[in-house]
Amino acid sequence: MKVLIADPIAEESVEFMRKNGLDVDLKTEIDHEELINVIKDYDALVVRSRTKVTKEVIERAENLKIIGRAGVGVDNIDVDSATERGIVVVNAPGGNSVSAAEHTIGLILSVVRKIPQADRSVKEGKWERKRFVGVELRGKTLGIIGLGRVGYEVAKRMRSFDMKILAYDPYVSEERAKSVGAKLVSLEELLRSSDIITIHVPKTKETEKMISRREFEMMKDGVYIVNTARGGIVDEEALYDAIVSGKVAGAGLDVYETEPPKNCPLLNLENVVTTPHIGASTKEAQTIVGMIIAEEIVNFFRGLPVKNAVNLPSIAPEDFSYLMPYVELAEKIGKIACARLNGIFNKVKITFRGEIAKRNTEIVARSLLRGLLVQILDGINIVSAPIVAKERGIVVEQSKIEKTNLYPSLIEVTVSGDKEIYMAGTCFGDECRIIKIDKYKVDFVPKGHYIISLHEDKPGVIGRVGTLMGSYNINIAGMIVGRYGDKPGGIQLMLLLLDDPPSEEVLKKMVELDGIIDATYVHL
Repeated sequence: MKVLIADPIAEESVEFMRKNGLDVDLKTEIDHEELINVIKDYDALVVRSRTKVTKEVIERAENLKIIGRAGVGVDNIDVDSATERGIVVVNAPGGNSVSAAEHTIGLILSVVRKIPQADRSVKEGKWERKRFVGVELRGKTLGIIGLGRVGYEVAKRMRSFDMKILAYDPYVSEERAKSVGAKLVSLEELLRSSDIITIHVPKTKETEKMISRREFEMMKDGVYIVNTARGGIVDEEALYDAIVSGKVAGAGLDVYETEPPKNCPLLNLENVVTTPHIGASTKEAQTIVGMIIAEEIVNFFRGLPVKNAVNLPSIAPEDFSYLMPYVELAEKIGKIACARLNGIFNKVKITFRGEIAKRNTEIVARSLLRGLLVQILDGINIVSAPIVAKERGIVVEQSKIEKTNLYPSLIEVTVSGDKEIYMAGTCFGDECRIIKIDKYKVDFVPKGHYIISLHEDKPGVIGRVGTLMGSYNINIAGMIVGRYGDKPGGIQLMLLLLDDPPSEEVLKKMVELDGIIDATYVHL
C-alpha cells in the first residue's frame, strides 16, 4: 500500500509505517496542482494544515482509501466528498491539546503584559518602562468558548492564576466543567462578563464568524481576545474595528481567515500579538499526532477499525474491544441476508438487546449495511454504506432494549424486500456466533464457505447432498440442521461448511436433488 506524506510529520511515524510494510513517499512541499496529478497512485494521504484536500483532489484519487490529518482540525479536507467516495478521514484529537493550551496561555500573557512589544523596544536600544504597563490576571474573568480538549487544558492551567473561569459549550456537562473549576454559562453571559476571551471550537458552518460586530458590542470595554482555534471564527474586519475603537484592548492570534495572512490590517496594530499557526508546533505534540495517524493507517490496512475517524462514529476506548466482535458479526449477518434474498431488499431493522444496547452501536449498524451491500456493489465500506443505502431508498430502523433473557448481548436483524429474513447473533469474547435464522435455531461461527439450504425433513436428503459434494471432491467440514419444533416432517434449514467454494454447477445440481428446496452459497 502506498502512502503520500504531503506535510512534514515526525520521523518516528514515517519509520513506523515503513516498518509495518507500507510504501511511504515524502513530498512535503507538494503544491495543489501536483497533488491532483499524483494522488491517483496512492492508497493513503497524510496532511497537516498546509495541504488542502479539495473535492478536485478527491475526485482524482482513484485508489485513495484513507486520509490522515496529523492534528485536530479538518477544515482543509473536503470531508463530505471523501465520505461520498467511501474514503475514511482520521485525525489525531488530543495529541496536541497540551501544546495548543500552553501556546494559548503564552499569547494571553504576551497580550496583557505586552511582552513582544517590550522585547522589540529593548532590542531597538530603548528603555520605555512606562509604555508597557500591563494588567494582572489575578482576579480577572477568563471566558473560554469551547471546553473540549484544548479548552479544558487551558482552564486547568489558568486556575493557578486565581482567575474566575466561565465556559460556553453546549456539548459539555456541568460536572465536567466543575471538575476543572469552570462555570457553564450562555454565550451572551460569557461575552458580557469576561475580561479575557479565548476561543477553542472547531470551524464549522455554525461557528464561522461566531464572534463578529454584534458579539463585540456585548463585551466589556477593554476586553482581550485570543484565538488559537481556527481562522474565520472571529470576524477579522470586526475585530480590527473593535481594537481601533478601543473596545478591545488587544488580541493574540495564531490563526487567520487566510493563511498566510495577506493584506490583513490587524498585522499593523501594535496591540495585536501574532504567531504563524504554531499552537501545536512542539516536538512532543508532533511526535504524538504523527504516531496516532501512523498507527491508524497501519491498523486500517490490516483490516482493523480506526479509532479517530471524522466521518465515522467515534468509539469510546472502553467500548472499542467490546464492540469489535459485533462489528464482524453484523457484517456477516448482512452478507447472509443479502445472499438469501438475492440482493433484493428495501428495509432493514436492527435491534440491539442487553449490554450492547447501552453503547454507541452506530458502527455496528454501518457494518451490517456494508455486509448487505458489498455483495452487490463495488467499493462499499462502513463510511459510504449509509449514504448508498439512503440513495437506494433502503429504510433503516434501529432500536435498543437493555434487557435480554439468555445472552448478555444480542443483535436481531430483519431484512425485507420481495422476501424477508430474520437473524440473531451474539458474541462470546472475540468469537461471534449466529444463533437463529428465521424460525430455525442454529449455533455456528460464521467463518468460511457455507451453503445455506432449505429442505424437506425426510430420510435420504442429507445423504444425497453428501454424495453430491463427494462426487465434486468437495469436503464437508461441518453441518448444522435446524428443525422447527420437535416433530419430524416439514421444512428444515441446513448449513454446510465446506473446505472449498462450490461452483454454480454444484449449487444447481444440489437444488435438483429430491427434497432440496433451495441452496445459497456465501463466503464468510
